[in-house]
Amino acid sequence: MNPLIPRKIHTPKPYLLRLEWADGFAATITTEELRKACPCAHCKGETIMGRMVVAPALTTFKPGMYEIEGINPVGNYAIQVGWRDGHNTGIYPWELLREVAADKALDDAQLDKLHAREQAEHSTNGAS
Repeated sequence: MNPLIPRKIHTPKPYLLRLEWADGFAATITTEELRKACPCAHCKGETIMGRMVVAPALTTFKPGMYEIEGINPVGNYAIQVGWRDGHNTGIYPWELLREVAADKALDDAQLDKLHAREQAEHSTNGAS
Protein backbone atom coordinates (compact mmCIF):
# COMPACT_ATOMS: atom_id res chain seq x y z
CA MET A 1 0.00 0.00 0.00
CA ASN A 2 1.23 3.47 -0.88
CA PRO A 3 2.20 5.16 2.42
CA LEU A 4 0.92 8.49 1.10
CA ILE A 5 -2.65 7.19 0.84
CA PRO A 6 -4.59 8.23 3.93
CA ARG A 7 -6.20 5.25 5.65
CA LYS A 8 -9.04 7.41 6.97
CA ILE A 9 -10.60 10.70 5.85
CA HIS A 10 -13.63 12.08 7.63
CA THR A 11 -15.37 15.27 8.73
CA PRO A 12 -15.80 15.31 12.52
CA LYS A 13 -17.50 18.71 12.18
CA PRO A 14 -18.85 20.38 9.03
CA TYR A 15 -15.91 22.81 9.06
CA LEU A 16 -13.15 20.25 9.82
CA LEU A 17 -11.43 17.47 7.89
CA ARG A 18 -9.52 14.74 9.73
CA LEU A 19 -6.89 12.73 7.85
CA GLU A 20 -5.01 9.70 9.22
CA TRP A 21 -2.15 7.76 7.63
CA ALA A 22 -0.79 4.28 8.32
CA ASP A 23 2.56 5.71 9.47
CA GLY A 24 0.79 7.26 12.47
CA PHE A 25 0.62 10.81 11.16
CA ALA A 26 -2.80 12.37 11.65
CA ALA A 27 -4.03 15.92 11.26
CA THR A 28 -7.20 17.93 11.46
CA ILE A 29 -7.48 20.94 9.15
CA THR A 30 -10.26 23.38 8.43
CA THR A 31 -12.26 22.84 5.28
CA GLU A 32 -11.43 26.46 4.46
CA GLU A 33 -7.72 25.59 4.26
CA LEU A 34 -8.50 22.59 2.06
CA ARG A 35 -10.53 24.79 -0.30
CA LYS A 36 -7.74 27.39 -0.41
CA ALA A 37 -5.39 24.61 -1.52
CA CYS A 38 -7.66 23.57 -4.40
CA PRO A 39 -5.30 22.78 -7.27
CA CYS A 40 -7.75 23.20 -10.16
CA ALA A 41 -7.14 25.61 -13.03
CA HIS A 42 -10.06 27.79 -11.94
CA CYS A 43 -8.52 28.32 -8.48
CA LYS A 44 -4.79 28.31 -9.29
CA GLY A 45 -4.74 29.36 -12.93
CA GLU A 46 -3.41 27.30 -15.79
CA THR A 47 0.18 27.19 -16.98
CA ILE A 48 1.21 25.56 -20.24
CA MET A 49 4.90 25.21 -21.07
CA GLY A 50 5.83 27.65 -18.29
CA ARG A 51 3.44 30.34 -19.47
CA MET A 52 0.32 31.42 -17.56
CA VAL A 53 -2.54 31.07 -20.04
CA VAL A 54 -5.44 31.42 -17.63
CA ALA A 55 -5.12 33.55 -14.51
CA PRO A 56 -6.69 32.25 -11.30
CA ALA A 57 -10.20 33.49 -10.64
CA LEU A 58 -10.66 36.09 -7.93
CA THR A 59 -11.91 34.43 -4.79
CA THR A 60 -15.23 35.81 -3.66
CA PHE A 61 -17.15 34.34 -0.76
CA LYS A 62 -20.11 32.20 -1.76
CA PRO A 63 -22.41 30.40 0.67
CA GLY A 64 -21.30 26.79 0.98
CA MET A 65 -17.82 27.33 -0.43
CA TYR A 66 -16.18 25.81 2.67
CA GLU A 67 -18.74 23.04 3.17
CA ILE A 68 -17.83 19.63 1.80
CA GLU A 69 -20.65 17.93 -0.05
CA GLY A 70 -18.74 14.80 -1.00
CA ILE A 71 -15.32 13.20 -1.30
CA ASN A 72 -14.65 10.67 -4.05
CA PRO A 73 -11.54 8.66 -4.90
CA VAL A 74 -9.79 9.38 -8.18
CA GLY A 75 -7.97 6.27 -9.30
CA ASN A 76 -5.37 5.29 -6.75
CA TYR A 77 -3.70 8.68 -6.56
CA ALA A 78 -6.10 11.36 -5.31
CA ILE A 79 -9.51 12.47 -4.10
CA GLN A 80 -11.96 14.87 -5.69
CA VAL A 81 -13.85 17.13 -3.30
CA GLY A 82 -17.29 18.46 -4.09
CA TRP A 83 -18.25 21.67 -2.34
CA ARG A 84 -21.77 22.90 -1.52
CA ASP A 85 -21.32 25.94 -3.76
CA GLY A 86 -21.07 23.59 -6.75
CA HIS A 87 -17.29 23.68 -7.21
CA ASN A 88 -15.97 20.16 -7.83
CA THR A 89 -13.06 20.33 -10.27
CA GLY A 90 -10.24 20.15 -7.74
CA ILE A 91 -8.38 16.86 -7.65
CA TYR A 92 -6.17 16.58 -4.58
CA PRO A 93 -3.28 14.11 -5.08
CA TRP A 94 -2.14 12.22 -1.96
CA GLU A 95 1.10 14.23 -1.83
CA LEU A 96 -0.82 17.52 -1.78
CA LEU A 97 -3.18 16.27 0.94
CA ARG A 98 -0.24 15.24 3.11
CA GLU A 99 1.48 18.58 2.52
CA VAL A 100 -1.62 20.62 3.37
CA ALA A 101 -2.33 18.45 6.42
CA ALA A 102 1.22 18.86 7.72
CA ASP A 103 1.32 22.60 7.01
CA LYS A 104 -2.19 23.55 8.22
CA ALA A 105 -2.77 21.03 11.04
CA LEU A 106 -4.69 22.45 13.97
CA ASP A 107 -3.25 21.88 17.42
CA ASP A 108 -5.40 21.03 20.45
CA ALA A 109 -5.66 24.68 21.55
CA GLN A 110 -6.89 25.75 18.10
CA LEU A 111 -9.43 22.91 18.02
CA ASP A 112 -10.66 23.83 21.51
CA LYS A 113 -11.05 27.45 20.42
CA LEU A 114 -13.09 26.43 17.36
CA HIS A 115 -15.31 24.13 19.44
CA ALA A 116 -15.84 26.85 22.07
CA ARG A 117 -16.81 29.34 19.36
CA GLU A 118 -19.23 26.81 17.87
CA GLN A 119 -20.81 26.17 21.28
CA ALA A 120 -21.11 29.92 21.95
CA GLU A 121 -22.81 30.46 18.61
CA HIS A 122 -25.11 27.52 19.26
CA SER A 123 -26.02 28.88 22.71
CA THR A 124 -26.67 32.35 21.30
CA ASN A 125 -28.83 30.96 18.49
CA GLY A 126 -30.65 28.63 20.86
CA ALA A 127 -31.45 31.41 23.30
CA SER A 128 -33.25 33.49 20.67
